[in-house]
Amino acid sequence: QGQVVESGGGMVRAGDSLRLSCTTTGRAFSNYTLGWFRQAPGREREFVAAIGWSEPTTAYVDSVKGRFSISRDNSQKMAYLQMKSLNPEDTAVYYCAARYRLSARIMDRSENYDAWGQGTQVTVSS
Repeated sequence: QGQVVESGGGMVRAGDSLRLSCTTTGRAFSNYTLGWFRQAPGREREFVAAIGWSEPTTAYVDSVKGRFSISRDNSQKMAYLQMKSLNPEDTAVYYCAARYRLSARIMDRSENYDAWGQGTQVTVSS
């Protein structure tokens, strides 16, 4: 599997926006399903959003629907997680994950990804 690199984390205030970026190396970028997961202190890693490889299929956890948007630009080999109306509950380390040609039906499960980035911290103050 290729390597995954995230960027774009930081410290913001409640109501602010932030955009995370993710790229992979290895096989053709367009063939990777990409997911975003997050882990807050003392909590398990949870699914946030994912985007499929073969169709512009997306999925979101309920808590971010309407606030977060995942997208990809295959020509730039980049995926993005646009986060709006951030609140302190969004504070976590955010991880990008990739899996070659992963089915969109199961792209919300962390165990189905085999390449992970190192994580980027997002901190939202009230």
